[in-house]
Amino acid sequence: MKFQIKTCVAALALVGTTSAFAAGEATNVIFFLGDGMGPTTVTASRIYKYGEAGKLNMESLTRTARIKTYSNDAQTTDSAPSMAAYMTGVKMNNEVLSMSADTKAYASTATNSGYVSGADSTCPATGNGTAVTTLLELSKAAGKSVGAVTTTRITHATPAATYSHICHRDGENDIAAQAVPGSGKFNSALGSGVDVLLGGGWRFFKPNTVTGGSRTDGQDLTAKLQTAGYTYVETGTAFKAVDATATSKLVGLFNRDHLNYELDRVNKSIDEPSLADMTEKAIKILQKNGKGFFLMVEGGRIDHALHGTNAKRALEDTIAFDEAIKRALSLVDLKNTLVVVTADHDHTMTFNGYSHKGNPILGKVTDITQTTVKKTPVLAAAADGKPYTTLVFGNGGGPRKATRDDLTSVDTTADDYLQEVAVNLGSAGTETHGGGDVMLFSGGAGSSGFKGTMVNTKVFGLVKSALGL
Repeated sequence: MKFQIKTCVAALALVGTTSAFAAGEATNVIFFLGDGMGPTTVTASRIYKYGEAGKLNMESLTRTARIKTYSNDAQTTDSAPSMAAYMTGVKMNNEVLSMSADTKAYASTATNSGYVSGADSTCPATGNGTAVTTLLELSKAAGKSVGAVTTTRITHATPAATYSHICHRDGENDIAAQAVPGSGKFNSALGSGVDVLLGGGWRFFKPNTVTGGSRTDGQDLTAKLQTAGYTYVETGTAFKAVDATATSKLVGLFNRDHLNYELDRVNKSIDEPSLADMTEKAIKILQKNGKGFFLMVEGGRIDHALHGTNAKRALEDTIAFDEAIKRALSLVDLKNTLVVVTADHDHTMTFNGYSHKGNPILGKVTDITQTTVKKTPVLAAAADGKPYTTLVFGNGGGPRKATRDDLTSVDTTADDYLQEVAVNLGSAGTETHGGGDVMLFSGGAGSSGFKGTMVNTKVFGLVKSALGL
């Protein structure tokens, strides 16, 4: 009898496992990527917006995992190979975008001279790796609609990893060409192209004969996109007027460079769409395809604010990213849609001290013992007798100082306040990425496998399986 019970239990467990990982549960995937959104940024953003006991929208997704982010050649990755690992399942070297692991990240096999940012690529046609297929390309081949939405240039590392292949991420003129059907070296796998592309970076689509343009080949890719059937817009006002029900292909480039930080977009009433609005319109266009869709959404400027040790703008952009997740969840059915939220890498921002509950996350650390006794916040002091902030960075740029500033009368919650750094990289340096694991949240169809600690390349396989590709 015991043997029969054990056999039945084992059989039921096997059935449950098979069902949990059944291929093709998801018709649609929305892959949210908070660039540089490490665990400290998630926690600080939650407290900033909702308080210690609050909850971000991304935290409503019930499947969670820890993701290892190292690249093929570095303990601490940059955005190119980390996003490409999610999109292709292949570990590659820093700076490389959606190419094989043997690809070297420099412009020429002859000179190892590197890139001038935005230059045309001189990657050799042969002899330096091969293109590896992305999830957007697999989805497109399966008849699905595909899109990429970002607050950075759409030729920047994270969005570029979804649709382009290049040996160095800085070849953004060539990356832009790969966004145009028939214009890029490797983009034949996308057929009619990425259906929706929204973000910044129009300078890489216009010739340098046009004010602000960066292309050296004389091509106007915005004209080519319109010839290929795309609706093209450059302002938030024009974007708002686009009728999703009557549009099947849309490109919006709302800034010559990256879009503005959310804090500035709102405070200065800049004519750019919010990430939530871009996400909503992209979904409404893509979901008209009965075969489904794959959409990547990046909160890209989280990373840039962290590089600049400006915690407030990083938290504001994280909240805007979280609002885009909320908007998406209101528009899709999780019975047929997989939603994944993660980051490509960490940063060096850390959360320290013993402040009383309710202390502003951008404020100075309080002494919990004295605060409790005196019933009013009492600032904690470092060894030099000066106060310090809850959020600080392990390293960063800026002028070298012999002694710390006295923050007693400084408003550390101000928009432009830059947090203190432990290792000063000098006025020419910026804060680096961190090599720690990042968080992943998921929910919906095919989400059951997203659990435990896994390397970033495994995420590719789980998404691919969920879509039945």
